[in-house]
Parts: sequence; structure tokens; C-alpha cells
Amino acid sequence: MMPFNLLRNDRGVAAIEMSLILPFLTLFLYGIVQVGMIMAADAGMQHALGEGARVATLYPTPSDSVIKNKISDRVFGAFIGSYVVADPVTNTSIRIVPASGTTSASTVTTNLSKDLAIRYTVTPNFLFFTGPQITFDRKKRVYLSF
Repeated sequence: MMPFNLLRNDRGVAAIEMSLILPFLTLFLYGIVQVGMIMAADAGMQHALGEGARVATLYPTPSDSVIKNKISDRVFGAFIGSYVVADPVTNTSIRIVPASGTTSASTVTTNLSKDLAIRYTVTPNFLFFTGPQITFDRKKRVYLSF
């Protein structure tokens, strides 16, 4: 009579099921947290580029080091991984303008825009294994006023 009662006894089944599923649930939740931190870093990159673009459009145009420092100061979300802020690249245009009253021409060089860039590199850790290295590049072009 005893073995028949053991077959019908379902006490402790929930504990066994929880012990089987808990490692996978923990791994899944930790992965969600890792992806969230990477997305926060991406938002921080966009914010920093926007602040750098705002500074670059000021008149008179600030130096490249001021723009780069502003981007570096405003970046957020580096819980994991690291940022690298690139030096701003100035795009110029050369125009040939005829001099007034003469047949000769003069060359005028104007700064049209600046390209701002930032790179974020991270290797996600999923508790039991590490994921592949991920690199995000964000760029923004800022048109300058004359």
C-alpha cells in the first residue's frame, strides 16, 4: 500500500520544478539587464553628440578641443564598456570668387561643417559565458554658421 501512496503524493513538485528552471530564469533576467545597460550607453552617446553639436554651432566657432571635451563630459551610461570620442573633422569648401572690377579671381575657403563621432565598445557578460564584443559608432554632422 505504501508504493501506491508515493505515486499519488505530489508534495514538493513545485520545489523541484523551481530548482530546474531557476538557473535559466536568472540567466534570462541578467541578459535583459545587460542589454538594458548597452541601450542606456547608446542613449548616452546620442545625448553627448547632441550637446557637442550645440556647442559647435555657437558663434564664434569654438576650438575642436572644447567640442571634444563637451562630448566627453556629457556622455553617460558607461556601466560596462568604454567610450572613445574622436576629434572633430572640419569639412571645408573652396570657392573661386571673381574680384570686383577686375578679371582676376580670388580663392575663398569656408568651413561648412564638422563631423562629430563617438565609439562605444562592450563585451557583454552573461554570468556563465561572455558574449561577442559589440561596437557602436555614432556620428553627427554639424553645419556651421558664417
